[in-house]
Amino acid sequence: MSQRITFIGAGAWGTALAIAACRLPGSRQVRLHVRDADQAARMVSERVNARYLPGLPLPQALEIVTGPVSMLAGLQVRAEDLFIVATPMAGLRQTLAELAHIPASVAWLCKGFEASTGLMPHEVQAAVAPALRAGALSGPSFAQEVAQGQPAALVAASAHAQVRDALVAAFHGPALRVYANDDIVGVEVGGAVKNVLAIATGFCDGLALGLNARAALITRGLVEITRLGVALGARADTFMGLSGMGDLVLTATGDLSRNRQVGLLLAQGQTLQQAVDSLGHVAEGVYSARTVVRRAQALGVEMPISQAVVALLDGRLLPAQAVAMLMGREPAPELR
Repeated sequence: MSQRITFIGAGAWGTALAIAACRLPGSRQVRLHVRDADQAARMVSERVNARYLPGLPLPQALEIVTGPVSMLAGLQVRAEDLFIVATPMAGLRQTLAELAHIPASVAWLCKGFEASTGLMPHEVQAAVAPALRAGALSGPSFAQEVAQGQPAALVAASAHAQVRDALVAAFHGPALRVYANDDIVGVEVGGAVKNVLAIATGFCDGLALGLNARAALITRGLVEITRLGVALGARADTFMGLSGMGDLVLTATGDLSRNRQVGLLLAQGQTLQQAVDSLGHVAEGVYSARTVVRRAQALGVEMPISQAVVALLDGRLLPAQAVAMLMGREPAPELR
């Protein structure tokens, strides 16, 4: 019996993974749900997602669908099916609510914290769809490279072995390695906080502070991610893997990173609104930074780099002041 994979959300990352799933050997049916009917019609006729992945053709095997998500959830869904929620963090709650009672495995691609509640994705799922077998697909990955078939590696994170196995079966292949991990807290913390630190690294590079400063910032940023993750119940070793160190290095240094671009643009003197508007895509770190700091403070976790990013985003510090603040902190043991 062929695996049926349904992507909900036709942004860059959802479209890229749908393309990758179609490319893999084996029998599978892949559907991409597009919220906007006009965009769906254009994608059907032009066989390209011109808005998010221009120039990259959609496989003929990829079915483009539109209409209410609840309709998809009611179409003879099997336990063997897989639903991938490819919306931004802001759309996760509603989408999971519409999928709450399906027997299939569900995974989300978004990385961050819900702005209104401060919850991580798995916490949102526990609140609105606790009966779902669900998890996250995360790791260092730019959509454009995955859509082009360039090598990448991801992490399938879930407390449910069935979900991990379904994600590996759906995406593991010659150009995409998928590793299973049952530490969903660690995987989600790494995926969320690295976006905030990528903004900081963009600032660092935009101010031409040098490669030494960049290396120090990324390394100390990984310490902040680990502190918060362990305080939230994650395993420390998760942060040495793809969803910790790997995702941080990619997002902080790769010029395809939207969060890094925000930092670069702010360092050039643009306002936050100008920087966000110029991207044309969601930069989750802008929306997650304050929540990261609030959750850290509630747990008594020290995160000075993340705090500096929030102060910069809020206009309470100028870039030079933020650098002086971080460099002027009292000496401390490295790994505490």
